[in-house]
Amino acid sequence: MRCPFFLIAVFGVVGAVVAQTGQEVWRAGLEAYWAHIDSTFKDSVQTPLPRSERAAFTGLDRFPVDPSYRISARFEAKEGPVFGMLTTSEREPKYKSVGTLRFVLDGREQQLTVYRNIALSQLPDYVNYLFVPFTDPTNGETTYGGGRYIDLEGPLGEIVELDLNKAYNPYCAYGGNYSCPIPPMENHLEVPVKAGVRKFH
Repeated sequence: MRCPFFLIAVFGVVGAVVAQTGQEVWRAGLEAYWAHIDSTFKDSVQTPLPRSERAAFTGLDRFPVDPSYRISARFEAKEGPVFGMLTTSEREPKYKSVGTLRFVLDGREQQLTVYRNIALSQLPDYVNYLFVPFTDPTNGETTYGGGRYIDLEGPLGEIVELDLNKAYNPYCAYGGNYSCPIPPMENHLEVPVKAGVRKFH
């Protein structure tokens, strides 16, 4: 009969290998995510960069990848009324809230409302697209002053992976004549989010 301590050691090693593999897969996925965004910025047709910035562009400046910003959030589904979300122009695209993400960040309870763009949701490719704009204390310092965005794919279950390492800037952060949604006040995080993309220059 094998010693139970031997079995515990074996299961411990297997668990560590599985956890390490999971971390590697996550990091590889994150690298692919940013590589895709960087390639979009390098594309002369799709890029939001002004012409004067394009030749020197090699990639977006980002915070180091931090697993502590990969959060398991509790999702509470609750649809709200349709409203016009403020933007950096006079445009007010129609959105509605679909629920709230509740989580702990840096030891403090936080929450973010998840929104659905009414017009986009009518398009086949965006039926499940969900939008989480947010602000935090880094805005105007190390990140864009107007806040940043996270995209999610619905339908959402009770537990949602909220990876703030994927936080990206609205196109307005790079200049140009864009109309960008302004994160509603209810989506202000009290904890600095030192993850995702930094401010441009």
